Amino acid sequence: MFETLSHLALQQYWWIIISLLGAFLVFLMFVQGGQTLINTIGKSDIEKTMLINTLGRKWEFTFTTLVTFGGAFFASFPLFYSTSFGGAYWVWMIILFAFVIQAIAYEFRTRQNNVFGPKTYELFLFINGFIGTIFIGTAVATFFTGSPFSVNELNQSRWETPFHGLEAALNLHNLSLGLTVFFLARVLGLLYFMNSIDDESIFTRARKHLLYNAVPFVVFFLTFTIWLMLRDGFAVNPNTEEVFMEPFKYFNNLLTMPIVTILFLGGVVLVLWGIISSLITTNTSGIWFSGTGTILTVFSLLLLAGFNNTAFYPSTHGDMQSSLTIMNASSSHFTLTAMSYVSLLVPFVLGYIWHAWKSINNTKITKDEMSSDDIHIY
Repeated sequence: MFETLSHLALQQYWWIIISLLGAFLVFLMFVQGGQTLINTIGKSDIEKTMLINTLGRKWEFTFTTLVTFGGAFFASFPLFYSTSFGGAYWVWMIILFAFVIQAIAYEFRTRQNNVFGPKTYELFLFINGFIGTIFIGTAVATFFTGSPFSVNELNQSRWETPFHGLEAALNLHNLSLGLTVFFLARVLGLLYFMNSIDDESIFTRARKHLLYNAVPFVVFFLTFTIWLMLRDGFAVNPNTEEVFMEPFKYFNNLLTMPIVTILFLGGVVLVLWGIISSLITTNTSGIWFSGTGTILTVFSLLLLAGFNNTAFYPSTHGDMQSSLTIMNASSSHFTLTAMSYVSLLVPFVLGYIWHAWKSINNTKITKDEMSSDDIHIY
């Protein structure tokens, strides 16, 4: 079946999978967002324990999706993997460090004879939520703004600054997406608290802080999006594969791909509706509206970065021809074909995740449950 597809069709297929994984990753970062709000929403030890445990039952989903996202990128577009992970290694090492201390925090926070105390591990969770969201958002923004690297005729990449990725945080457009992801994660975290915890005090505080975080989220999202629509983009000549600057490239991509436009606008509407409905009513299902909207919006943005003859990882060092596209950065036809058969297992994996999620969230977390000796407490 897949072997009959052209190399380009397989490249497009795998960019769709990469984009979908990235979209689910951003949604699942409600765990990171919630971790930055533990001391804000929880005013007592039992309330903090409730917040940490409702997040602790989901943190593996985020970590697993991050690893899967990186692994899929490595297998389908190895030149990007070697260029970004090998060149911008300080950014990825910081992100990795943030996720390592998250795992440590959930494992040891309530461990007996814990010499550091629970507050140390709660600080670890905050660091993971703060760094993980902003740095991942900033790194993804380089799909549009570019990075200072070069690639020679042997596909050997070289990072052209001594900062190895940290310079991305000095780009205001990159930072606007990093802050967008940070506040979006906090919004989703608050919506998840409202949905998964049965406690009136936590619900009231979460609803109050939902507005405080939704406003900066909207501001930074509009800043990033409007800036993106107005800036020049890195286009690719489909015949010669020459990279050149095209005015309003990403806006043109929206106009050229109406399905992506519908997904993008529909996603934005769902995110806003999840927030607004949770603010004006006692509705607790806002996480599902905003979560679905997040997936659709991020998915469509990543499609804008790679489709319609666009360089998804532009080179800003001075040689635009080093820019990476889904055509010049992908694996061979054979590798993509073999991987495509493996990708048929993805629906089963998603089904398992849905079943596990539903089983875990079958009942809301309560203070009585957290006081029980019959369950594992994070």
